[in-house]
Amino acid sequence: MKLNHKKYGTQGQNLVILHGLFGSSDNWMSVAKKLEEEYQIHTLDLRNHGQSPWSDDWDYEVMSEDIQEFIAEQQIKDFVLLGHSLGGKVAMHYACKYGIEDTLQKLLIVDISPRAYPIHHAQILEALTALDLSQITGRKEADDALKPALPELGVRQFLLKNLERKEDKGFVWQLNLEVIHQKIANVGIALPSGYVFEKPTLFIKGENSNYIHSDELGDLQAHFPKAHLQSIAKAGHWVHAERQEAFLEVIQDFLAS
Repeated sequence: MKLNHKKYGTQGQNLVILHGLFGSSDNWMSVAKKLEEEYQIHTLDLRNHGQSPWSDDWDYEVMSEDIQEFIAEQQIKDFVLLGHSLGGKVAMHYACKYGIEDTLQKLLIVDISPRAYPIHHAQILEALTALDLSQITGRKEADDALKPALPELGVRQFLLKNLERKEDKGFVWQLNLEVIHQKIANVGIALPSGYVFEKPTLFIKGENSNYIHSDELGDLQAHFPKAHLQSIAKAGHWVHAERQEAFLEVIQDFLAS
């Protein structure tokens, strides 16, 4: 599958960035713009997200294949792969399956672990699915409709970035909600036990997030022997948005090492 993507910068090492669940390449625009003078940044929309095609197939196997197709088509060499949350799990699968075959040099994983996670997005999926877009005339109206089920403003603002206005002034979701809802269990699974990537890997966790535990380094190194774990203070799951300057400092140090 050919993924929608954007490129920032024309020189330096290639950095490929994968967004998280319910996200898109646009979530990483501000980070990309701050790195574009030193690196060539490629931000991708994963399948069933953003402007990329939709498919009934949605698991780590096919998403990893999508990344490999993108790398081959763009003839990208000597690159670093960064993934956040869902994108981080995709990056892990990709690195373990294709990392020996291509020129992937380093791996950056943001606030996600190789372990299995319980399904915990049911409330969001139900709220988005229940929203009758035929009755929505503006984003404020959509926000008000979601508020009872999703009271946290930041969560609603993040999700509503996926609401796209049509030519007839109606709205559609950029997310393939039906398939994501049906197959959400596919992205909660653990990285298979035989999957190993032996090149430098940095896991970044938000101090206030429970997606990666502070004592989890040994489990991370079972799959990624050269892994290090770094925590960013006063950050939650969306580390790159909540503490962007600290996040940029960490990844630039890793890229330069």
